[in-house]
Formats: sequence, C-alpha cells, structure tokens
Amino acid sequence: MLPATPLNLAAAFDRVGEYFSPKVVGQVNDQLLKVAKLKGEFVWHAHDGEDELFYIVKGKLEIAFEAGTVILGEGDFMTVPRGVRHKPHAAEECWVLLIEPASTKHTGDEVTPMTRSLEEQMS
Repeated sequence: MLPATPLNLAAAFDRVGEYFSPKVVGQVNDQLLKVAKLKGEFVWHAHDGEDELFYIVKGKLEIAFEAGTVILGEGDFMTVPRGVRHKPHAAEECWVLLIEPASTKHTGDEVTPMTRSLEEQMS
C-alpha cells in the first residue's frame, strides 16, 4: 500500500468554480495547499499571524502593497510576510497555488462578500 495518493495540480483547478474562492487540495503538517482562480480585484487585507505563499501556475498576478506593486508570472512565487497589507489583482484569469497555515483567514480581519470560511474552502 502506498503512503499517499498522487494528485495532478492542473486537474485540481477543476474544483474551483468561482474567482477568489480557494479550495484546499492538500496538507503538509499545519500548512494547507489551496488552489484558486483569480480574475479582477480582491480586497486589501493582511494576515497578522501567518505568512502566505503565492505560486503562479497559469497567467499573471499583480499584488499591490502599500510600498508598490509586484507582478508575478507563470512559475513565479512569492511569500507575503505576516502582517503585510496586500491586494491581489488579475486582469485575466490566473491560477494560483497558495501555501499557508490552516489558521489563515481568507481575507484576514476584513469581512466582505468575497470572504470564504475554511469550511467553504474544504468543500
């Protein structure tokens, strides 16, 4: 018996039905692996107690920070440090793998119609 079941990252995006609505596809210790499709503007937010890694699988993502904007393309990744306010934006559909602790709130302490609970992300 194998210790784990292999997964296909590109196929994992089939679970995502809405933009900015991540789905948990795996876990490594207390870190969740989430896939999300992004298009348009997200909300300014921060995660006070957790770092958040963005890995761009497909497309291009701009992340605005108070000090400026970073542009990530396919294959790029970046860790947003805990407590740093940021706002993702994708002009066209972008596929992102997020790696973050299970305790990370989707939109930090900001609650908007775009906010998804961990339960919603697990479904």
